[in-house]
Amino acid sequence: MLCEVRRLGLTAYAAAWDLQKQLAAQRAEDKIPDTLLLLEHPHTYTLGRAGHAENLLLDEAGLKSRGVEVHWVDRGGDITYHGPGQLVGYPILKLGRPQFDGDKLVRADYVGYVRKIEEMLIRALMHFGLAAGQRPGLTGVWVQADVASRCPHCPPAARLAPSKIAAIGVKVDARGISQHGFALNVAPDMSYFEDIVACGLRDTAAVSMADLLDPAPPMEAVMEEVTQQFAKVFNYEISLANDPILQSPIL
Repeated sequence: MLCEVRRLGLTAYAAAWDLQKQLAAQRAEDKIPDTLLLLEHPHTYTLGRAGHAENLLLDEAGLKSRGVEVHWVDRGGDITYHGPGQLVGYPILKLGRPQFDGDKLVRADYVGYVRKIEEMLIRALMHFGLAAGQRPGLTGVWVQADVASRCPHCPPAARLAPSKIAAIGVKVDARGISQHGFALNVAPDMSYFEDIVACGLRDTAAVSMADLLDPAPPMEAVMEEVTQQFAKVFNYEISLANDPILQSPIL
């Protein structure tokens, strides 16, 4: 099965969201194959369907001084940060429509889809020598406190409990097409996480690959490994798209 990978570079959040909607409509009509967008965003906070405004700790003046946009979006989850140095992936996949079996709603395995994204990221991190894992009842990819305890740059909370290195928030529309996706902290400015209650989880720290690895791997190498692991976990043959518009930065 084929999946096209499109690397967009630094892309404004609104432009990427619009592009996801366009591609999802095309995927629903089988005009394009399953697609994975890989990109970075300028400084942005997004709040999902479970978002709480009080988890954004900056007022309008603070947001302006930090140069951060805010978007309320239709993915799952609460608030998270996106910015340069963070690898964002948006899979546009045909997962299957919900169907009725008599009077019982039978859904595609959307939870299993999220678990596969977690597995893919865990495998990619392992390639760079970082041990990460899942946490029961929580979404995302986590680094255990004993790993962060050896990190001089990690926040104190990361040394007391597992810290999040990758966030996941998805939407699957009525046609069974996935949108939104994952955000892996490669080497972003982690100070932006101090201005939110990330994912609505208090006393939970965020960490990056740059916190834990010296030197941090280049973004290109992380993108390549994520692409390879995405192909393995989801059983895809990968094709790099050659659309010059989509491969150029969209700001």
